[in-house]
Amino acid sequence: MEDPRWSVQDAKNRFSEVVEAAREKPQTVTKHGKRAVVVVAAEEYDRLKKLEKQKAITFNEHLLNMPKGGGTFERMKTRLRETSF
Repeated sequence: MEDPRWSVQDAKNRFSEVVEAAREKPQTVTKHGKRAVVVVAAEEYDRLKKLEKQKAITFNEHLLNMPKGGGTFERMKTRLRETSF
């Protein structure tokens, strides 16, 4: 089932209603007939952010996923930075 849709103008005029409705289920706001944003309850946003963080790869995992088998990497053609030792 598709989220309820509000035009930007309707959402501005009835913002309190949009907020109240978003506590029950996400509310889509459209601009020029196209989806622009989705308003969700704070708890749902927090849940999604936590889920995103759990799926994020750690630096160690990134290193372990590097190609193996003696492959070579192309060196960047940049000047070394100056140091003042």
